[in-house]
Amino acid sequence: MNEKIHIFDKPANIKRLLTIFYSLCGVLLLLEFVVHRHSAIEADQIPGFYAFYGLTACVILVILAKQMRKLVMRSEDYYQSNDNEDAAVTVREDTHV
Repeated sequence: MNEKIHIFDKPANIKRLLTIFYSLCGVLLLLEFVVHRHSAIEADQIPGFYAFYGLTACVILVILAKQMRKLVMRSEDYYQSNDNEDAAVTVREDTHV
């Protein structure tokens, strides 16, 4: 069995990628204090506003998705229910396309 090894199959590569990602997030957060931005609203001037806004939006989306799941979820055997086994599909011969 010669399975091809991908770049993310090795835990060391994942650790490197996460280190780069978190370092980049830290640098961007530090730049919030240094770089002057021209903001349209007052909240834009708060350092880290967009990071907090994005985190809050993601948390709200996850909570809403968990609640929506209760509304739209089907049972595990939805497509294999016993009611549909005996039903036959009939095709009318006189229909023309």
